[in-house]
Amino acid sequence: MIQNNYSDWYSELLTRTTDINSFDCEDEDLNDFLINEAIDYSSSLLGATHLIKIGDNVVAYFCLFNDRITRNKEETATWNKINRAIANEKRKNSYPAIKIGRLAVSKQYKKLGFGNLMIRVVIDMYTRTYQQAGCRFITVDAYKNALPFYEKNGFKFLTDKDITNDTRAMYYDLKSYN
Repeated sequence: MIQNNYSDWYSELLTRTTDINSFDCEDEDLNDFLINEAIDYSSSLLGATHLIKIGDNVVAYFCLFNDRITRNKEETATWNKINRAIANEKRKNSYPAIKIGRLAVSKQYKKLGFGNLMIRVVIDMYTRTYQQAGCRFITVDAYKNALPFYEKNGFKFLTDKDITNDTRAMYYDLKSYN
């Protein structure tokens, strides 16, 4: 699953007692979220932050939020692609999704496959492991510099209306995972 020599990683949920102050992914916004906001999101039941660790070191993290993909009448082509994968009798105007609200890898572990690993962990959570409620899609509002990463991991653009924005709405159909 991961293309590196780090086979001793594990995942855990962020808690108030977790030491995260040494985490640095070289992105001020992502660092600030983990250090100053993630616990509040969790205690307010708005998001859950998962840490990827090796020993006591936080290697990476991702935060998940509930979401949905909703039909946009102006984006007929995209909606038709989404609907084609769903049986006629189950088609709705919106579908349940989980949003990757934040995803970051510590600077000393970049380019070692941990970003790809986190995507696979989320996919596994909702296709094999934890699914406690229906969830068909993973969504993300990807920063422009991260678009190739998400495309490589099977995400598609939800709309072309955001093509000039700082972030682009993307989705991954969990049914496409084998």
